[in-house]
Amino acid sequence: MLSPDYHRLRVLYPDVFGFARGKYIPISAATGEVSYSVGIFGVGYDRALIPAPGAQLLDGLGDMRAVYAVDNARPSWQEGTGIVIADLFQDGAPLAISPRHALRKAVADLAAFGYRASVGIELEGYVLQPDGNGGWDPWDTPSAYCYGTGPLVDPIGLLDEIMASAAACGIELETAASEYDAPQFELTVKHTDPLAAIDNTFLLKLLCREAAAVRGLLMTFLGRPLGDRGGNGLHVNISFTNDAGEPLLDDPDAPDGLSKMAHHAIAGMLEHHEGLTALCAPTVNAYKRLRPGQLSGYWANWGYDHRSVAVRVPNERGPGARLESRLPDGAANPYIATAALLQACVLGIEAAVDPPPREEGDGLATANTDRCAPDNLGLALDALEADSPLIDAVGAGLVANFVAMKREEWRRFSEAVTDWELREYLPFH
Repeated sequence: MLSPDYHRLRVLYPDVFGFARGKYIPISAATGEVSYSVGIFGVGYDRALIPAPGAQLLDGLGDMRAVYAVDNARPSWQEGTGIVIADLFQDGAPLAISPRHALRKAVADLAAFGYRASVGIELEGYVLQPDGNGGWDPWDTPSAYCYGTGPLVDPIGLLDEIMASAAACGIELETAASEYDAPQFELTVKHTDPLAAIDNTFLLKLLCREAAAVRGLLMTFLGRPLGDRGGNGLHVNISFTNDAGEPLLDDPDAPDGLSKMAHHAIAGMLEHHEGLTALCAPTVNAYKRLRPGQLSGYWANWGYDHRSVAVRVPNERGPGARLESRLPDGAANPYIATAALLQACVLGIEAAVDPPPREEGDGLATANTDRCAPDNLGLALDALEADSPLIDAVGAGLVANFVAMKREEWRRFSEAVTDWELREYLPFH
């Protein structure tokens, strides 16, 4: 039921980049539907208009409808404001290029087999402060250390504020602490229904960035914002049950306690590793994190409780059995990355594929496989376009729009002259 304390709603939806697009709607005007131009799916980071499929830039930039349930509005971290995430429609049908629709499709495809997924998210981000020259430096937390809590790692209570705000607006967290490198933090979102978990992740990223911004700070989930420190992951933990709620990844009679279905799901994610990379690591910067030795899912491998593999199988069995994909980074659109990983699991289960031998080495500089993430965004887009089964599963319309937007991003990067090039070459040439 809509709270009488709200004087407006903040109606949001994720675009292809994962930006929280939206409008404020006065309560008196909240009808459950609001229009936007679909052309927003053709707007790049630099605000250039890109004629990506589905964005209708050359066809009049028509309308799409954001449909929401007024009574589903939840409290937000802004006073007097309810917040709600909308679904996008056009011409009476779900918008084919909508990331949230892609996740709904993955859930429906699983349900057609009698499977229900649950998802939990581990989200990492750095806090930065102004450097005085228009840029950003790491936040000054000289006493920070891994797995830290309290003022030594968070001297102004930023994490306290984020946790309190998350609880107030129904974002269920399981843990929050500082991470390995300072000033990096990790927040874990409760394992639950995929749409609820990813809606919470989407809102949590926005909450974190806005809580930092009002304090004059920047919280970034970019894959590797600091070259001298580790990257930011968005680890997706996946489990499956049947319609009766019985866990499907567990098998007490198997030598490793995992069902055949679990092995098939692992195999699916590994078989489509290269194609998944673009969807899970969608920025030029992401490939600074996806390198050997970064504990980032670089290699197409898996292992038991092993943090240097793409698919980690934690020790829990029974209802706690789960598969953790370590491939995505914090800048990934969580709807697209999760939808793609779930669909890769479905493809592996459907085909009853078996995974390669598990990783038993350190998996750092070398691994038990030669297969790895592509070296850059351009090559990752090539791999995605070559993976027809994954494209069909995720949604051809969404993938076409995504690839077109990211091709333009890669083109602009490839043509840009960087400070590194000038520092390296100008003195000698």
